[in-house]
Amino acid sequence: MMRRQKQNDLLTLVQSFFHDYLERVRGASGHTIRAYRDTLRLFFLFLAHRRNGSAADLTLDDLRADAVLAFLDHVESRRGNCAATRNYRLAVLRSFARHLLRYDLGRAEQYGRILALPSKKATIHVATYLEPEQARAVIAAVDPKSASGVRDRALLLFLYNTGARVSEALSVHLRELHLDRPRQVRLFGKGRKERLCPLWPETAEALRRIVNADSGEEPVFRNARGGLLTRDGVAYLLGKYVRRASESMPHLRTLRVTPHVMRHSCAVALLQAGIDVSVIRDYLGHASVATTSRYITANLKMKRDVLEAFWNRAGLTRTSGRSWHPSPKLLAFLETL
Repeated sequence: MMRRQKQNDLLTLVQSFFHDYLERVRGASGHTIRAYRDTLRLFFLFLAHRRNGSAADLTLDDLRADAVLAFLDHVESRRGNCAATRNYRLAVLRSFARHLLRYDLGRAEQYGRILALPSKKATIHVATYLEPEQARAVIAAVDPKSASGVRDRALLLFLYNTGARVSEALSVHLRELHLDRPRQVRLFGKGRKERLCPLWPETAEALRRIVNADSGEEPVFRNARGGLLTRDGVAYLLGKYVRRASESMPHLRTLRVTPHVMRHSCAVALLQAGIDVSVIRDYLGHASVATTSRYITANLKMKRDVLEAFWNRAGLTRTSGRSWHPSPKLLAFLETL
């Protein structure tokens, strides 16, 4: 009976972690909840296999730091996860351990050891983005005369204009759009945080062509059958237009352009326009300005501008001197050799 009670304690706390903490307190998106679910599922299956038992037999006593370390080694060595993915798995397990600590103080030391596990140093990859002329070429690759092209052009303009996450764009309804002055959209980001983003006249006009008075309770961006357009659907459409644009811009073939790259591209374009990083943070809905600042690291144009300014400031600009011309006698000398 005691063993069964411990099993029920684990199940109860897992359920409260997802329903009470992630959904209600943090307001986590469906994408985040699924990602946390997958990590915990992998962890519990690993623990069960390690004990030669079933996941249904696990208890709170099985959730220990040495087990977490063994799991992290497993996802790297057996599943081929990179260090960044390993760190993400650890972040999920730390979050779960903090939740357990709030309701199970008797195992505080056990959970504290999990919280003390360090992250592994990981390579930080430079964010991929499109330069403004490349983004314009991708949008221009859409055929605006077809019904699907009207929607696709509005979608690509919207993603580039607002820098919205694809989940934010796909959840937009007519009631969140204001297509007359001041043209803007209300977006709901992580944790259901709201922000207003201005819309270009071109974006507003493109959106007018795909919405109507009956669209209030339906998402703005829908598939050909009238259902919700999916993340994979958006990725497919974007990839199609990138391939078309690459016919005139071959460099696009070297880039992996996902819907999130449009968000990066928006951020970089704002930086290049001289917008303050704190303003861009609010525009994109970042929790920290440190997240926004990484786009500065990625922006080659800004680096070139800084280098040029440094060169000029240092007084190292080239001075024009007299051009040297060989004398006829010198050439005659060389001919004799």
